[in-house]
Amino acid sequence: MRYYSFLKNTVALFVFISVISCDTDDILPALELEASDISLNENNGLITLTANLNAAATQQIIVPLSISGTSTPTADYSISALEIVINAGDNSGSVTITGIQDTSVEGIETLIIRVADAQNVLLFSNTEISISILDDDSDTDGDGVLDANDDCPQVAGDPANNGCPFLGFIINEVSYDPASGIAGDANGDGTRDATDDEFVEFFNSGAVLDISGYMVFDADALLNGSPRHTFPAGTIVPVNTAIVLFGGGIPTGSFGGSVTQTASGGTLNLSNAGDLITLQDAAGNTILTFDISPLSNNPDESYTRDPDLTGSFVQHSTIIATNGTLFSPGTKLDGTSF
Repeated sequence: MRYYSFLKNTVALFVFISVISCDTDDILPALELEASDISLNENNGLITLTANLNAAATQQIIVPLSISGTSTPTADYSISALEIVINAGDNSGSVTITGIQDTSVEGIETLIIRVADAQNVLLFSNTEISISILDDDSDTDGDGVLDANDDCPQVAGDPANNGCPFLGFIINEVSYDPASGIAGDANGDGTRDATDDEFVEFFNSGAVLDISGYMVFDADALLNGSPRHTFPAGTIVPVNTAIVLFGGGIPTGSFGGSVTQTASGGTLNLSNAGDLITLQDAAGNTILTFDISPLSNNPDESYTRDPDLTGSFVQHSTIIATNGTLFSPGTKLDGTSF
């Protein structure tokens, strides 16, 4: 009887503790840092540093910041606060960083900002931002473009390309598996179609290029010698401009001011399980290839370079700057124009 009473009390205590545990919200929001830019002009340049949560805060959250690097506060930059406040009900909070002008030749200096500690949140891996402070009195890479005006201050480039090297004609984004439903309507014609909404985004980082007669193949088409698309006469791609080739449909929208076409053969016919996209010039010389095989066979979104033009291909929605979008034909991955 005494044993039964002990067991009964133990069970009751367990239930009581369980109820308390279930009533406690122990799922913490996750936090990550985001900067509006990673280059700061010393001549009163401005960067907004934002702490983002994946859910609204249930209470005020203070995010202390730790600062290091080769730059000097009050001499090279100022920051509006050394902590970010996220108020209850909000998903984010921010501080601003301002460049301070001087006349010293300093070259590129660094500003590294980390989340020092934060209570009541989970920290994602991207809780550190590295910012380059650009000196408008020096030209680090010696290309004739001052660092403050140079989009690639540590790599010698062409003044006509804002100090960056021209990359030539490249593939920047590919969608071979549109998402189901209207979410997969990449060509913007109001209808999701498994083949029409496939696309390849090319980018011309070089002189004005005439691609009349260039041909696009998938693996089967290349084997048969019959292109999925032949760029028609007069297809001119200006410098630093994208051209987007959709599988079909009626592309509707601005697409960042890019050139758009649909496959002359009626489809791109890209296989999720593995395929090879090949671009040949009018003489049959291979210019570009893109191998789908190593990638996911069911991504339900595009693969894009991160960062644009120079980075590796990753799934679109996994990149912070895309804000969860599934594709960005004709624009940078954040939806802005090139």
